[in-house]
Amino acid sequence: MSQRLLRVRELLKREIGLVVARDYVFDSLVTVNDVDVTPDLRNGHVFVGVIGGEGEGRKAVALLNRERGNIQRQLNKRVVLKYSPKLHFKLDDSVERGVRTLSVIEGIDGEDHDGEEGDQDDWEETEEVELDREGEDV
Repeated sequence: MSQRLLRVRELLKREIGLVVARDYVFDSLVTVNDVDVTPDLRNGHVFVGVIGGEGEGRKAVALLNRERGNIQRQLNKRVVLKYSPKLHFKLDDSVERGVRTLSVIEGIDGEDHDGEEGDQDDWEETEEVELDREGEDV
């Protein structure tokens, strides 16, 4: 990916976040996590994170998609590009998936430590036995 495209993505992410925070009120916390633009800058996918109750994410994304034209107008005033990308808002649940993954890992890790202590003691008490080529004790 080119440096210019990366800079455009970061600029769009910051400016869309400012527009959404300034002009819209939600029942939950809404953040712009990432913006993915096509190389020709014609389309942009805005990944929105929502921290709140069940169904709040779908409501927030639906509102943002309804208000897409207004958001794009505000964005065009602040960011001058040859082509202004058509925005498509999508729910980004990667943070929620990450939290669930970490809780599963912590649960597994906790179970391993409980059972591992007894196994560790047994391991240290075993004697090494040398075997000759035929598999008999030496």
